Amino acid sequence: MKPIIYQVFTRLFGNDCRTCQPWGDKVTNGCGKMNDFTPRALEQIHALGATHIWYTGIIEHASQTDHGAYGLPSYHPSVVKGIAGSAYAISDYYDVDPDLASSVLARMSEFEALVERTHKEGLKVIIDFVPNHVARQYHSDTAPEGVTDLGAEDDTNMAFSPNNNFYYIPGEELHADFDLKGYHEWPAKATGNDNFSSWAHQNDWYETVKLNYGVDYMGGGVGHFDPIPNTWNKMLDILLYWAAKGVDGFRCDMAEMVPVEFWSWAIAKVKEQFPELIFIAEVYNPAEYRNYIHRGGFDYLYDKVGLYDTIRNVVCGYAGASTITQCWNDVADIQDHMLNFLENHDEQRLASDFFAGNAEKGRAALLVSACMHRNPFMLYFGQELGERGMDQEGFSGRDGRTTIFDYWTVDTIRRWRNKGSFDNRQLTPTEVSLQQFYSNVLHLCNSEKAICEGEFFDLTYVNPRSDLFNPATQFAFLRRYENEVLLIVANFDRYDAQLGINIPAHVFEHYGLSEQDRVQAQALLTADTFSLPFNSKEPIRLKVPAYNGRILKFKL
Repeated sequence: MKPIIYQVFTRLFGNDCRTCQPWGDKVTNGCGKMNDFTPRALEQIHALGATHIWYTGIIEHASQTDHGAYGLPSYHPSVVKGIAGSAYAISDYYDVDPDLASSVLARMSEFEALVERTHKEGLKVIIDFVPNHVARQYHSDTAPEGVTDLGAEDDTNMAFSPNNNFYYIPGEELHADFDLKGYHEWPAKATGNDNFSSWAHQNDWYETVKLNYGVDYMGGGVGHFDPIPNTWNKMLDILLYWAAKGVDGFRCDMAEMVPVEFWSWAIAKVKEQFPELIFIAEVYNPAEYRNYIHRGGFDYLYDKVGLYDTIRNVVCGYAGASTITQCWNDVADIQDHMLNFLENHDEQRLASDFFAGNAEKGRAALLVSACMHRNPFMLYFGQELGERGMDQEGFSGRDGRTTIFDYWTVDTIRRWRNKGSFDNRQLTPTEVSLQQFYSNVLHLCNSEKAICEGEFFDLTYVNPRSDLFNPATQFAFLRRYENEVLLIVANFDRYDAQLGINIPAHVFEHYGLSEQDRVQAQALLTADTFSLPFNSKEPIRLKVPAYNGRILKFKL
């Protein structure tokens, strides 16, 4: 199976409010629930071609919403981003966010039921693990008996100790270049984005504090890993807790900010009990990729600074399509471990004014990102409908992203859901067409063995610029499994293209295939059939629509 991961920001998916106000609270703007993921909703997500759902924002995080009536703590608004708060400022690793529950007191039971429903639909569950930082006012009131809270036994007189869970600036109170409005923290803790000072800045992750995994950053970056640091055992317990709830994987936030030694130790221990569970790392440093795979034990890493950034530049016209070749060459030895995507909660929406400005431009990009190799592909909810992310929600301004800080609705998702009917009656013909295209491509990722199991061959080097091909705007490659070959062509140009694609003799020699004057080819995206040459002497001629592509299947 080629994993197809549907990332969904959980509190936004089911929110049907049509009149959300910037900086609106939960009462004004509403909030989606775990129970909005009904069997019908999960069936529809599965029908898109998804194999996994990443429920983003499940674990309790700091918020400005008062849940005191349920015995839950309040958080100072100066150290919470937005009214709803960031899902990456975890306030209790052992609890479900109360905003997501229809019945707050039954929130964990509702999560367990969500996992069960998701599995019943044939989908696997991924949740966030946020290991680098926690909310400034972290406190667990639901931890299992015998679990000591983070920081409860720290020696706050020491800037660093391998037995401390946090880093401290002894003798100094927390200050900021913005008004803390009465929030006091003594001694100040290091801020989550590796700011080891008593000053938090507006552009810092000021709502979080850094966790200590035994690395003395202020003392030259020396690691103290023997004996095992206290934080390691606490975080392993958290991973095992959620694994026992039935989740199938963790997307590990900012994994490269946590020492690889921890991952090597923790992932091995988790997989002793849950061998099928997968770990996905958010890593942006290519120099560390192999370290986090081979030593750390991660199954998959974000391919952000490679393929995502390159395809974005191609879509926007800043780079030629031939630059994609260098991307896969850079990670050829670890390609099966790379996670491809065109959108996620950190990145700007493809259809936004800050990226492509037009969801149709993502069709060619999808064919490359999803079909080029065997590794997983991830899409962000609403991407398949052309969601633009151009709202000005509150803390999240008009930046081309869907907010992770505010109570809000996602227009395309709200209309697709149509109060749970999923009948497409509120979608435009353009949105339905785009959704169907995504669904067709994503289903091919697992129905065609040439994509999910087959070999890859880049055709760039035998298709230089000519009247029949332009490597600045077109990219072509083969996928092959046994006697089946797929020719996949992506056209990033704004114009339809009449192309001639050359297949080198090396392909036939390498795969032991016979060159043929004519062979039947099936167009997998349109169901047309053609009689085409399949040899090294004459090009395969085909018309490829603007911002789109073709997948031709040859049985040899």
